[in-house]
Amino acid sequence: MILRLKMKRLLFLLIASFSIVFSSNAQEYIELGYNFQKGWEFELKQESKNESYVTVNDIMNRTTRDFNNTLAFTISDAGPNHFTLQFQYKELLFIFNASNRNIVVDAKKDDPKEPLQKALNILLDQTFTVDIDGSGYIKQVSGLEYALKACEVAFKDLKENEQAAYRKILADQFGTDAFRSWLEQLLVIYQSHAIKTGTQWDESVPLRTGLIGRIDLYWNLQHWDSQTAKIAGTGNIKTDKLETFTVEEGIQATAEITGTVQSNYLIDRETGLPRICVQNTEMNGKYIYKANKKKRIKKDIEVPVRIVNNASYKIKRYK
Repeated sequence: MILRLKMKRLLFLLIASFSIVFSSNAQEYIELGYNFQKGWEFELKQESKNESYVTVNDIMNRTTRDFNNTLAFTISDAGPNHFTLQFQYKELLFIFNASNRNIVVDAKKDDPKEPLQKALNILLDQTFTVDIDGSGYIKQVSGLEYALKACEVAFKDLKENEQAAYRKILADQFGTDAFRSWLEQLLVIYQSHAIKTGTQWDESVPLRTGLIGRIDLYWNLQHWDSQTAKIAGTGNIKTDKLETFTVEEGIQATAEITGTVQSNYLIDRETGLPRICVQNTEMNGKYIYKANKKKRIKKDIEVPVRIVNNASYKIKRYK
C-alpha cells in the first residue's frame, strides 16, 4: 500500500513537472502579424537625412536632402488576412543643398515662383491606398499615379524639358514604385508561424526606385513582452550591373552598387506596426553613364558614388 502511494505520488509529480515545462515552452513562442479593425486611424512621421557623394572628373560633389514628412492613414477595409490602408500626405517639408545652394520646399506654403512647392501643395490630402496581407506582403499600391497626375498642373507654364524634369522628380520621390519600395523596407514581413527570442528569418524584395536589383532583408526577434516586441533588421543591397536605367531625360546608365541597411524596430504587438523604427543605409559603387552624342557624352563615363541615409519613423494610433 505504501509503495503504491509512493508510486502514485511520483507519477503525479512527473505529470506536474511535464505540464510546467510544456507551459513554459509554450510561453516562449509568440505570433506576430498585422491586425487591424476597419476605421482605425494612424499617423506616421518620418525624419530623414540623405547624403550623396558623386565624383565627376576627380571632383566630388556632395548633395544633401533633409525630409520631414507626416502621413495619415486609415484602415478602410479589414478582412481575413487582408487589409486596405488609405493614405494621405499631411506635411511635406524637405531641404535640398547642393553646390552651396540651399532650397527649402514646404508643401503647406504657397510659392507661385516654385513649381515643385506648388505641386507638393496639390499632393497634400490626395488619397491613395495600399493593400497588404497579415504577414506584411504588399499586394498593391493604388491611386498615387492619379495623385501625381493632378500635380502636373503646377508645371503647365514651363518648357517641355522642364516639365519632364519635374515629373521625374515627383515620380522618383513620390511615385508608386518609390512609395512601395520605401514601405517594404519600413514594414517587417512576419513569419506565418509562432517564433521565439533569437528566431531569424528573411525575405527578398526588388529595388523599385530606378536602380535595378534586390534587397535581401533579415530580421531577428530580440525581446518581447505583452505589448511590444524588439526586432533587429539588416538588409543587403545589390544592383544588377548589366541593366540600364534612366538618370535623366536622354541619359542612360548602369549601376554597380552594393550596400547595407541596419534597422531597429519597437513593434506594437496589437497591430504589428512599428511604434518606432530607426534605419541607417549606406551604399557604395559606381554609375557608368553611357555615351550619348546628343548629350555631349563622347564615351562611357565611370562615376563613383556613395549614398548615406539616416531615418527615423514613429507611428501612433489616435483612433
